[in-house]
Amino acid sequence: MNEILYELRPHSAGLNCGRWDYIFSYVKTLRAHPDRLLPDRVSVTMTQPFMRSYSDLLIFTCHRRGVHAMGGMAAQIPIRGNADAHASAVDAVRRDKLREVQAGHDGTWAAHPGLIADISKVFSAGLSERDNLIGAVAREDAAGIGEDDLLERPRGKRTMEGLRLNTRVGIQYMAAWLAGAGSVPLYNLMEDAATAEISRVQNWQWIRYGAELDGQAVKVTVTPELFGRVVEEEMGRIEREVGGEKFRGGMYGEACSVFVRQCTSPELADFLTLDAYNRIVVHHPGAEARL
Repeated sequence: MNEILYELRPHSAGLNCGRWDYIFSYVKTLRAHPDRLLPDRVSVTMTQPFMRSYSDLLIFTCHRRGVHAMGGMAAQIPIRGNADAHASAVDAVRRDKLREVQAGHDGTWAAHPGLIADISKVFSAGLSERDNLIGAVAREDAAGIGEDDLLERPRGKRTMEGLRLNTRVGIQYMAAWLAGAGSVPLYNLMEDAATAEISRVQNWQWIRYGAELDGQAVKVTVTPELFGRVVEEEMGRIEREVGGEKFRGGMYGEACSVFVRQCTSPELADFLTLDAYNRIVVHHPGAEARL
C-alpha cells in the first residue's frame, strides 16, 4: 500500500478496501498450503481477524500519507416485493457502514444507488460535519499489524451448501459475463468478477485437497466426482430458477464448461476471465492496429 501511494503520489486520492479481491488474493497466493482452506464464502466477512487487520492497516497507511481510506462495497441490493427481506438487507448495510466509519474510513462503496441515502446517513453522523477523517483518526494502533495478522486463518465451517452456492453463483456470473454483463444481481446480492473468482478458487482448493464438509451425517469429502454431481444438480436448479427459455437461450452451457474446467484443473489458473475471453474475442493476428 505504501509503494502504491508513493509511486502514484499526486495522482492518487486514496486506496479502496477491496474485500472480495483480498479474499481471492489470499486463496490464490496460498494455493499450495492445504492448511489454509477457507470456510464457506459467506462466513468470510470483515469481522474475520485477517480482514479486520487489512482494513485497519489500510486506514493507518492512507491517513499517514494524507489520502482517503475508502471502505468496501456493500453487496446487498434493494429487494422489491418483500418488505421484511428489504429491511433486513438495509440493516445489514447500515451495520457494515457503521463499522467502517467507526474504524476510520473516509467513505465507502454501495452496489446499488437505492442504498446511498441510508449509507450517507451513517457516514454523515460518523464524520460529524467533517469531509473526511484523515486528520482526526490516525489509527496508530494499527502500525504494528504484520504478516501474521494479515494471514491469520479464517474461522468457520465448510459445508455442502457453501460448495453448491459457489457453483451456482460462479456459473451464473460466468454466463452473464459471456453475454456482456460485468456486474450481476444474484440472490439479492450484486456479484462481480471478484465474487466469481472466490467461488472458483475455493472450489478448486476444496477439490485439490479433499476438504471434509461439516454438518453432514456421514463424512463427506470433496472430490471431482462429488463436484460433478453438484454441478449437474445446480445446473438443474439454475434452469428452474431462470426458466427454460432463458436458460436455453443463454450462455449457461458455455459458462458451466469454463467454470468446471477451471475448478478441476491440476493447476490453478490466475484468472477465470482469461480463459473465458477466448469465447468472446476474435483474434486477428495479422491485422494492423488502428488507434
